[in-house]
Formats: sequence, structure tokens, C-alpha cells
Amino acid sequence: MAVAAVAALGGLLFGYDTGVISGALLFIQRSFELTPAQESTVTAMLLVGAALGAVAGGRVADAIGRRATIAAGAVGFVAGSLWSAAAGSAVSLGAARTLLGLCIGAVSIVVPMYIAEMAAPDIRGRLVSLNSLMIVIGQLVAFLTNSALAGSGAWRWMLGLGAVPAVVLLAGMAALPETPAHLARRGRAEEALRVLRAMRGPGAAAADIEVAEGSADAATRRRERSLLRVPWIRRSVAVAMTIGVIQQITGVNAIVYFAPTMMAKVGLSAQNAVYTSIVIGTVSVVMCAVGMAVIDRVGRRRMLLIGLAGCSASLVALAPAYRAAAGSTAAAMLALGLMALFIAFQQASVSVATWLLISEVVPAEVRGVGMGLAGLALWVANWAVAQSFLPLVEAVGGAASFLLFACFGAAAAVFTARVVPETAGVSLAEVRRRMRAAAG
Repeated sequence: MAVAAVAALGGLLFGYDTGVISGALLFIQRSFELTPAQESTVTAMLLVGAALGAVAGGRVADAIGRRATIAAGAVGFVAGSLWSAAAGSAVSLGAARTLLGLCIGAVSIVVPMYIAEMAAPDIRGRLVSLNSLMIVIGQLVAFLTNSALAGSGAWRWMLGLGAVPAVVLLAGMAALPETPAHLARRGRAEEALRVLRAMRGPGAAAADIEVAEGSADAATRRRERSLLRVPWIRRSVAVAMTIGVIQQITGVNAIVYFAPTMMAKVGLSAQNAVYTSIVIGTVSVVMCAVGMAVIDRVGRRRMLLIGLAGCSASLVALAPAYRAAAGSTAAAMLALGLMALFIAFQQASVSVATWLLISEVVPAEVRGVGMGLAGLALWVANWAVAQSFLPLVEAVGGAASFLLFACFGAAAAVFTARVVPETAGVSLAEVRRRMRAAAG
């Protein structure tokens, strides 16, 4: 638990840096006189970096280790947060957020990988899901920070305070061990077994270390690329990539990033609109904790299906409520409540199951490149939503935009029911065998 908690600080930074822009953007827009398209670009540049970081993160983790990769990400978080606070133009701010995105993308892949390789099968779900909980806690911390500073409009402090948890993560990683899987991959079998027994007890055996032999050299990279042509491995990676896309096309980050902006569009003041994000953040934390508590009992696949159904239903109800919200405080509060209901289903089910399934479905033979591809798919979908949402709202209205996301969620539920496996309560080696059997 201690190892997982420290590693999951990477998730807190992920949450803070993605969430802080929602409130800061209202004041950044005034400072730099941004158009809606430019607001989307400032938001989305973080996601461009995240897509690149996700691709590189798994490879870097194979080369230098999971622990060192997370520590390097912490250094980048410090630099990116301070640069964002000092930015003198929208271009400079976009560049700083691209750096933060690189770190977020890498950490989003490597932290679940680190925890999954440390944890025993019977608690792996809860511990990997701790990363998801820390993401929403980070977002809530960002929302509270935004609200505390909203009166002064001090967006530079909002962005710069992200350096604080990054320093804590860097110090914590200095005290943690490398994972047994990576140590075994590098030929350090005795050290790998020692760490495994420290994590899981003296009865743990070398056979419990699920890892492909080799190292992250050029020959291994060629081998991994060739393995991606094996049908069952390619199918497994494709399933993981699609799971990542599913989380984004339901519209979660349209609400996380732009809820204050959307509420301001229906008449709330900038300060009151920032306060609405506290509702979203609080619901996220509470429901993510609920999801963590039950996911090992309910199952990953079932949780994902429940969440997708709830998200689509919430968005269908939100569309007419948002349309009626302009000029009506009661309708605006109803719309906010339905946004919170959507977030409840998303965080309790979809988000918790997504990161866990991705970390479990990708086979050990291609874990570095496979996790990178899954992360790339997730972050590209995230970027597409962030970049297009405000222009989409300008073109067709908020209600129609929410209905579009509801349709995407329904299609995602069909895919999940037909293709996504159940991974609860089994070893990663057994997941691998099941994925191979499913591919025929």
C-alpha cells in the first residue's frame, strides 16, 4: 500500500495539471484575449505532449526502469509548472503545457505498470485503481485551488502550485524499489526475487514474476515489433487501445476541462462558474473511491458496461436541461446536477476500469510498446475532444454536443460487451492465456 500510494502521486499530478486549466482558463482568456479556438488549443497542447509521452513512456520504462521513469517525470512536472506560471504569452504557455503533457503521458502509462508489477493478483485491482483515485483527487485539489484564487484571478499561482506535489513524488521515488519484472528482464534475478518477497511475502516464488526475457536494446525492440504481427498479441494491444479511446469519447474531459466555461455560457459569473467545478471534483473523488472498493468483486468488464450505460443516459438527460439553462438558475443547477451524475458513473466505473484493464490486457512480451500504443490512443482521443469541443459547441450548441457523446458511449458499450475480457481475480499470466485463446 505504501509503495502504491507514493507511486500514485503521479496520478495526482496528472489530475492537477489536467484539472487546473478548467478554472484558470477563464482568467487566462482575459489576459491573452483568446478566441474559443485558442482556448481549446491552450488546453489541448497538454494532450499533444501526453500522446507523445505515452508512446515514449513504455519504451523509456523498459530502458531505464519504471522507478527512474517516474522520477524523471516528477522533474519535468516541476519544470513545466514553473514555466506555466511565468509564461508571458499564449504560445509560451502552450509550450509549457506541452512539456507537462509529456510527463503526464509517460506517468499515466508507467505508474499503473509499476503498481501492477508489484501487487499480488488478489489486490492488484484495488492498488492499480489507487492511481485513478489519485487522478480525481488531483483534479479536486486543482478545483479547490482555482476557487480559492478565483477572487483575485491569480491564474499563474493556480498553474505554478503543481510543482509542490511533484517535489514530493520525486522524494518518494528515491526510496522505492524497482519492480521485480523489470529487474528480471535485466537479468537481476536474485534482486527481483528479493523485491517480490518484500512486496508479497516470503512465500512468493520466481514463477510469479511474469516477464518476457531480454532487455530494451535494439534487438529486443525489433523482436517486439515482430511480435506485434502475431495475431493474438496484435488483437490484445488493439483491445487495450480501444479501451483507452472509449474512456475519452464518452465526453468526460469535455466536462472536466470546460464545465466552468459551459456554465459561464448560460449566465453564471466567472467566479461562480469556477465554484461549480468543486461539485464535479467532489463527486469524482467520492465515486472513484466507491469504484475502487468494489471493482475486484464486481469485475472490470461489468463495471465498464455499467458505467457506459449510466454515462449515456446522463448525457441524454443533460441535453435538454442545458438547452433550458440560459437565463434560468433552476435549470442551470439541474444541468450541473446531471453533469455530476455523468461524472459519478464515469469515475466509479469507466475510469477505474479503463486504466486497470489496459495494464492487464497488454501481454508481457510487448508490454512497453503495447502500453505506449494504448496510451497514445487514449491521449489522441483526449486531444481530439479537448480541441474540438468548444468549436463544436459554437457550431451546433451544447445540447447537441452532449447527445453526440451519448451516441459514442452507446457504441462503446456494444464493443465492450462483445470484445473486452474479464480480468478480475486472475494472474497476469492467466490473462495472457485467455487473450490468446480468444484470438483463436
